[in-house]
Amino acid sequence: MDTGPTLICIPDISGFTRFMGEIDFELSTKIIPSLLNKIIYSNEIGLKISEIEGDAVLFYRSGELPTLKDLIDQCIYFYTEFYNQMDVLRSKNNGHQGADKIPELLGLKIILHFGEEVGLVPIGKNIKLMGEDIIVAHRLLKNTISADEYILFSNEILSNFSEEERKELQESTDLIAGGINVDHLGRIDYKYIDLLPFRPEQ
Repeated sequence: MDTGPTLICIPDISGFTRFMGEIDFELSTKIIPSLLNKIIYSNEIGLKISEIEGDAVLFYRSGELPTLKDLIDQCIYFYTEFYNQMDVLRSKNNGHQGADKIPELLGLKIILHFGEEVGLVPIGKNIKLMGEDIIVAHRLLKNTISADEYILFSNEILSNFSEEERKELQESTDLIAGGINVDHLGRIDYKYIDLLPFRPEQ
C-alpha cells in the first residue's frame, strides 16, 4: 500500500434522496449519471477518481496541492458546469413529467480535505483510498450547514496554504466557520463558502 500526502475532493449532489423519491425511475436514471459525468469531465487540475458513489464522486490527488485559487476555481467550475448540464437536461426532457423539477430539487456541495498519510490501495483497476482522513472527509458530508450548496474546507487543508492565500480567501468571500464532533475522532473544524452567488442564470 502506497501512502502519502493526498488531496481529497468530494463533489456531492444535494437533494439526491428527495429527487429519487419524487422523480420516476426512467428519468432519474438518465439525469444522475449525466450530472456525475459532467462533474468528472469538468476536472481540470489532474484529480483522479477513486470511487463513484450514488450521488458523489470521490476524487483524489497525491503530492503537492494546487494553489488555493486554482482549487477554488475548479470547484466553481464543477458547480457552474453542473448547473449548465441541468439546464440542458431540463430542455432535453421537456415533455417528461418532472423535468422542470430537476434544478429545483438538485444542487451541489463540495468537500475538500487533505491528509498527510492517505493509503492508496489498488483493487482491480481502481485505487481505494484508506485511512483516518478518508473517514474525516466522509464525515464532513454529514454536517449541520443550513445551506444546500457550498465549498467546505477542512481546517487541515486550509493550514497547508500560505497565510497570504488564506487571507485573500477570507477577504474575497464570506467564509463561515463551523465544526462537527465525531466519535473516536473528536472535533473536526471547517470553514465554508456559499456557492449560491456563483450559480449561473437559468
